[in-house]
Amino acid sequence: MTTVFDFSLLAYSPPGWGKVLLVGFLRSIELAAGGYLLGILIGIAGASGKLYGNKVVRDLLEIYTMVIRAVPELVLMLLFYYVGTDLLSRASSAMGFGGVNIDGLTAGILVIGLVQGGYATEVFRGAILAIPRGQIEAAHAFGMPPGKVLRRVTLPAMTPHALPGMANLWMIATKDTALLAVIDFSELTLVTRQAAGATQYYIMFFLAAGVLYLALTLVSNFALRRFERHARRGLVPAR
Repeated sequence: MTTVFDFSLLAYSPPGWGKVLLVGFLRSIELAAGGYLLGILIGIAGASGKLYGNKVVRDLLEIYTMVIRAVPELVLMLLFYYVGTDLLSRASSAMGFGGVNIDGLTAGILVIGLVQGGYATEVFRGAILAIPRGQIEAAHAFGMPPGKVLRRVTLPAMTPHALPGMANLWMIATKDTALLAVIDFSELTLVTRQAAGATQYYIMFFLAAGVLYLALTLVSNFALRRFERHARRGLVPAR
């Protein structure tokens, strides 16, 4: 009877595939972290534009967030990757800089960041609206410029309100990295598929990948809960 497990194939050294899986796992973390941080920056800018921008800015951001929420993420990633990189290369050539060759990691971070940014915009917009209006008005009354109000008042005050939504977005970012396997980016899902195909031990390798994703989720949950408790210090618990 053929076994579905041969743990020697998970060894770190060849002929084991352990090193390949770990490298793919680290690449997935790089993608998720880079895309998540980019999404935060886009979300802050998008939320500020939606709340304080002129009508044109608000309408453009409304279209952006609507498209992000309406179109499946796999379709968005394929669109951003193939169409976005092609348009960027064409624009660079038109300006006389020659074609742009974007490496896979950078392209993956940009794709995930653009998707994350649409959701983060709405999370931050809701968090800013949850801030008592008097706090921002008091900062303006003391003569703080808009940038300083954002850094010293708005961002710290909105953080406790935004954390639950942003924690969910981090989990989504870690899972979205698997979608990049369709564009042959060597993250955990793709290298797992390659290892399983080469050895025919599909169950074992995909279970191993599942364990790595689960470990990342558990560690992330622990870190996010500690950060949320730190951010909520001094706040009166809701009854």
